[in-house]
Amino acid sequence: MSTHTRRQFIAGSLLAAASTSMPRLLLAAADTARRFVFIIQRGAADGLATIMPTGDPELPRLRAALIAEGGTRLDSMFTAHPALVAISDLYQQREALFAHAIATPYRDRSHFDAQNVLETGGPKPYHLNDGWLNRLLTLLPKSAAQAIALSATIPVALRGAVEVGSYAPSNLPEAREDLKSRVAMLYESDPMLHELWQQAQATQAMAGDSAGGKRDPAALGTLAARMLGGDGSARVAMIETLGWDTHFGQAGRLANELKGLDALIGALRAGLGDQWRQTIVLVATEFGRTAAANGTGGTDHGTASAAMLLGGAVQGGRVIADWPGLAANRLYEGRDLRATMSLDSFIAGALAEHYQLDAARVATRLFPQVPLPSAPVSGLIRA
Repeated sequence: MSTHTRRQFIAGSLLAAASTSMPRLLLAAADTARRFVFIIQRGAADGLATIMPTGDPELPRLRAALIAEGGTRLDSMFTAHPALVAISDLYQQREALFAHAIATPYRDRSHFDAQNVLETGGPKPYHLNDGWLNRLLTLLPKSAAQAIALSATIPVALRGAVEVGSYAPSNLPEAREDLKSRVAMLYESDPMLHELWQQAQATQAMAGDSAGGKRDPAALGTLAARMLGGDGSARVAMIETLGWDTHFGQAGRLANELKGLDALIGALRAGLGDQWRQTIVLVATEFGRTAAANGTGGTDHGTASAAMLLGGAVQGGRVIADWPGLAANRLYEGRDLRATMSLDSFIAGALAEHYQLDAARVATRLFPQVPLPSAPVSGLIRA
């Protein structure tokens, strides 16, 4: 083993033993106040239950038992699930909008393939090796392109040429201060190990009391806000949420997941404070669920779903939808909500306006091999 390789091994091993996590975040001053957070809903979130088309006369016939009562009426067609309290408040303040009947180019129903298309921005599964979120970083000033994943590993969307970091709260007990001091002394004379240790301690300090966010959605939102706050922090973050595959007992399970998402968003907004005004948060899933409930009180893999765009920079207070309807002859393959909006076009439009970039250039860079069915969606971000 070479000296360089041995040092890398020692650094990884001792940092894991002495710290409560393995942060890999390189901090640098950023010359922009604009922030972007991508929250992925892994498992195919039911858009028809999240943003319910209560104005569609077919809804009670298809899924009467899944219609949650007491949500916020958004307009004549749509009602938000009652678990979305903070998010509905953002909608009322015109800091949230929803895009419905939206999907990536993928039209099959495999979680793994669909998530790969969502994260790579490719035309089909495993066609690209890097992620659209990493490619976004190449369009930003270098000092504005600091990104972090709140995840144990770097998700596909953030993989690519630009170096990013990851931070996953640990379930291990906190290391004793005397052990940390001895490790710091051990690394003092080694430039490589000293720098790694300093980075680890800086990130742990920034996480602070919210390091338990892996288990608590609100704490995760607070942690994300800390990672995105301040002059030396990241400006782009990705958060993974799980538990959206609701084949059975959907009503209670989905309500719990939406309550957690709502708490995460509320804590993120509170933690960012004034910085929320220049922040946008995208919430999206790999595909939707079937229009009709199944025999176990759940729904199966579908096609179109709903996406959320939240933040103080969002031109909100509306639902964007070319609504296809839920009549049998309007469903995709006779079973799913039909996609009438491109998620890729929606993402490209939002990010182009947020970062004041040319929309066509953003679309080409983020989704280089996907002929978008429409121009990037415009009018999503406040001027």
